[in-house]
Amino acid sequence: MATTTSILPKPRPVRLDPRGATARQKQDHPAWFIAPALLVLVVFFFVPTIFNFVYAFTDWSSFKSEINFVGFSNVQDLLSNGTLLRDLRITLVYALLVALFQNLFGLILALLLERDTRVNRIARVAFFVPVVMSALAVGYVFQALLKPEGGLNQVLSALTGTSVTTAWLGDTTWTIVVVALIHSWKWMGLSMLIYLAGLKTINEDLKEAARLDGAGWWTTFRTIVFPLLAPAVTFNVATSLLGSMNGFDIVQATTGGGPGGSTELLNIFVFRTFGQGLFAQATTMSLALFLMVAILAFPVIRFLRKREDVL
Repeated sequence: MATTTSILPKPRPVRLDPRGATARQKQDHPAWFIAPALLVLVVFFFVPTIFNFVYAFTDWSSFKSEINFVGFSNVQDLLSNGTLLRDLRITLVYALLVALFQNLFGLILALLLERDTRVNRIARVAFFVPVVMSALAVGYVFQALLKPEGGLNQVLSALTGTSVTTAWLGDTTWTIVVVALIHSWKWMGLSMLIYLAGLKTINEDLKEAARLDGAGWWTTFRTIVFPLLAPAVTFNVATSLLGSMNGFDIVQATTGGGPGGSTELLNIFVFRTFGQGLFAQATTMSLALFLMVAILAFPVIRFLRKREDVL
């Protein structure tokens, strides 16, 4: 009896990479797909950052035709007159106030508007509208409202029956708090949205069990709700703190750094210094801000992430 041989080709073994994808599938996503994004990142971030480090140690200005290396002379000049340290301190205080107010207001709004009703949905949209508004426009609106003859004093005068002419942006001690409140008002809608998303992930059975055990609203919030909001707290605190350290537009529109330099953030002074043609000194200050944000970012994020792991 004659034997028959199969003319069908033998199937080739399928090779898998360590993650389980076939070699053919792996080739469908070549690495050069990231080239456009990487090019933009290099041109608009890495290259300016490198030049920022270089020009901080030169005498680059609009008053000279040549650029010479001067070492740490710019840093010594800024430290000697106290400008750099003063503006860094103001920037840090401003960032801490914004982080506190923005997260406090955002969390309160999220708790008040947690129930999915028509009124709450409209309120959520209303509180989120400032987030998409121009920061400069927000600053100029509040600057007009808070003048001695502005709308806020007119409303207070009508309510009290006396002439109110308070200079809300004219106090060297409390103006930075007022401006931080304005910044927080603009961005609290974003924090509210993140906290709402975190609240939606909490199992209602946990809160119901706490109520059955006799726990009140505050005990339930303190022991169950707030610990489970740890990822949302990490995101909101990190973004509000580090983002406000780069603040410029709202403060520039409301106070311009005044009164008496009490709200002069480092970015405002950098802007003024560039306008005066002192490019190297302005670059040195922007480098100092970059280093401060980088030094502050890692411990803050690490602490918040460790808190998530503990909870």
